[in-house]
Amino acid sequence: MKKNLFAVVALSAALLPLSASAQNIAIVNGKPVPKARAEQLIAQVTKSGQQQRTPELEAQVKDEVVLREIFLQEAEKRGIPASADYKAQMEMARQSILIRELFADFAKKNPVSDADAKAEYDKFKAQNSGQEYRARHILVEKEDEAKALIAQIKGGAKFEDLATKNSKDPGSAANGGDLDWANGNSYVKEFTEALAKLQKGEMTQEPVKSQFGYHIIKLEDSREAQFPAFDDVKGQIVQRLNQQKIGAFQQELRSKAKTDYKFAN
Repeated sequence: MKKNLFAVVALSAALLPLSASAQNIAIVNGKPVPKARAEQLIAQVTKSGQQQRTPELEAQVKDEVVLREIFLQEAEKRGIPASADYKAQMEMARQSILIRELFADFAKKNPVSDADAKAEYDKFKAQNSGQEYRARHILVEKEDEAKALIAQIKGGAKFEDLATKNSKDPGSAANGGDLDWANGNSYVKEFTEALAKLQKGEMTQEPVKSQFGYHIIKLEDSREAQFPAFDDVKGQIVQRLNQQKIGAFQQELRSKAKTDYKFAN
C-alpha cells in the first residue's frame, strides 16, 4: 500500500510541470506566456468575421504574443510605463475602448429587426420605381455652342466623338457622354422631362437648359427600374440602419448632457 501511495505521489509530482506547461505557449526570460493571451487575440481578429480561425492564423498569433512579451519586458525594463507620455496615451486608449464598447452594447441591445430592414427596402424601391434610362449627353455653357453641335451631329458627326471633345461633364465626357443606366429621378427636372419624350436612338433637337448649362441628350435605351432582391442587400440596409440608430443615440446623449460647452457643429 505504501509503495502504491508513493507511486501516485511521484506520478502527480511529475505531471505538475507538464500541466502547468500545457497552459503556456512559452517561457520568456522566466515569465510564462499563457495560452489565454493568444485566445484573446484570436477572438479579436476573428470577431468581425472577415478572417477565419485556421492553423496558419493560430501560428501567427502565437508568434505575435511571444514577440509582444519580449518587447513588453524590454519596455518595462526601460521604465516606459512610468513615463507621462505613456500614461497619457493609455488614458486616451481607455476612453476610446470604453466609448466603442458603449455603442457596441447599444447596438446589441437595439438590433435592427427584419421588419425594419424590409420597410426601408420597400421605401427605397418606391422612391426609385418607374423608368430607368441609358442616355448620353453633351454639356456646354452656351446655347449657340449646343446648337452648332446638334447641326454637326445631323450632318453626320458621331455623338460620342463630339461628347468626348466638347462636353463639360468630366464624369461622362471620357466615355463619349455615356451616363450608364440611371433612374429618371436622379437627374434634374429639365433633363428628365426631355429624356422621357425621346424614343430609343433619338436625340433632342433643341438644347435643353438646366442649372448646369445646355445639354444635348441622346436616349440609348429605357427599361423598368431594376432592383436587387431584398436578401441580396439586407446586410447593407441593416448596417445603414444600425449607423442611423447609433447616430440618434449619440445625439440624444449630447442633447441631454448638462454642459456649458458650445459645440462648433
